[in-house]
Amino acid sequence: MFRHQGKSRTLKHNLQIATVLSLAAGIINVTGFLSFKQLTTNVTGHFALFIYDLANFEFWKGTIYFLYIFSFLLGSFASSFLIEKYRVNKKLNVFVIPTLIESLILISIAVTSNFIEIAYPNFIVCAMLFAMGLQNSFVTKISNAVVRTTHLTGLFTDLGIDLSHLLFPESHPDRAKLKENIKLRIYIISSFFIGGLIGGFFYSEVHLKLNTLILAALILLSSLFYDDFRYQLIKTKRKYNQRKNPN
Repeated sequence: MFRHQGKSRTLKHNLQIATVLSLAAGIINVTGFLSFKQLTTNVTGHFALFIYDLANFEFWKGTIYFLYIFSFLLGSFASSFLIEKYRVNKKLNVFVIPTLIESLILISIAVTSNFIEIAYPNFIVCAMLFAMGLQNSFVTKISNAVVRTTHLTGLFTDLGIDLSHLLFPESHPDRAKLKENIKLRIYIISSFFIGGLIGGFFYSEVHLKLNTLILAALILLSSLFYDDFRYQLIKTKRKYNQRKNPN
């Protein structure tokens, strides 16, 4: 799921990582909005508000939206930088580092909220956007820009295009690839939606509040553990088979 890159990636790998990360993003999106009335998984709305404030010469007011945008950008940069820096280390799964950082940020926000009253909510929003920048960047690099998990605008656009292509088999003869793309986009959208429902339920009905972010972090960490455990299991099995059949 995390380790396979380039030509070695299959639809199954992309579906797995899309489901896991979209589920987490849906939880984070709803939790951020219910807590701070701000979008915390994408920057489209923040960019519009930033331009609006500048157009009305409210430069200071617009600064916070600039910081939101910059936080997401910084997270994306940091994720890509870490991946490129440690890519040469063949023993290290380079995507573990940004995933662990994202999980640590989410857990830190949740735990801190239990002991300290949040006096600077904008700082927390920036931290959540940084975490989402990390996630969007590393899943883009893992899947070679096939999977995006933190916002749905482009996904609905692509889904609409792919569905229309089904009606023109002569122009788009590769039906198998087209159906794979549609399946992947439906998985991402559905997982994001389910994540949002889970986040809303635990935030409002179970009253976890910001502790709901721990659920998203646990999903990320569990997927890493599963991926590494499965990889080690396959390696052990191969070594055993090699010793059993040396020729």
